[in-house]
Amino acid sequence: MPQLQLPVFAQGMTLINANLGFVREQNSLTYFYGNLPVFTHDVDDVRSFRMITSQFYINGSAKQSEICRAFGVSPISVKRYVKLYRQNGIAGFFEPPRRRGAAVLTPDVLRAAHDLFDEGLETGEVAARLDLLADTLRKALQAGKLHKPLKKTARKPEVSSQRAAKASETP
Repeated sequence: MPQLQLPVFAQGMTLINANLGFVREQNSLTYFYGNLPVFTHDVDDVRSFRMITSQFYINGSAKQSEICRAFGVSPISVKRYVKLYRQNGIAGFFEPPRRRGAAVLTPDVLRAAHDLFDEGLETGEVAARLDLLADTLRKALQAGKLHKPLKKTARKPEVSSQRAAKASETP
């Protein structure tokens, strides 16, 4: 016959449910199942928080609604991290996040675009040669990923020097 566990919790403990609670002491959170500590992590350690609350849910120690109520998190975030826990285990919470690389403007394409801009081509011509959208190149120019060479323009003679030349020619 299972033994009845009396809920004995320390003073200052925040209850998640009748068996589970947590205490915040300075910069750490300690989770208790009954009167036994089961896990401790830093207050700012979000990954450990997500991992332990997912573990509580999967083990049946806490319901989703209890976790949401106790910590003020949304139900969808609990579902998201429970799914992560089930798919990848504990390691899934501590893997570095995946980032997408450049889809179109790879380093080779950027070099080719630089070369074409150096030849004096305009944005539309460069885009056509590299089979890109002109907007893609414009955005890269605005973001500083690409640089157009400064146009060399011939200086027009100043108006005062033109007038002086005409005045000297007439008798």
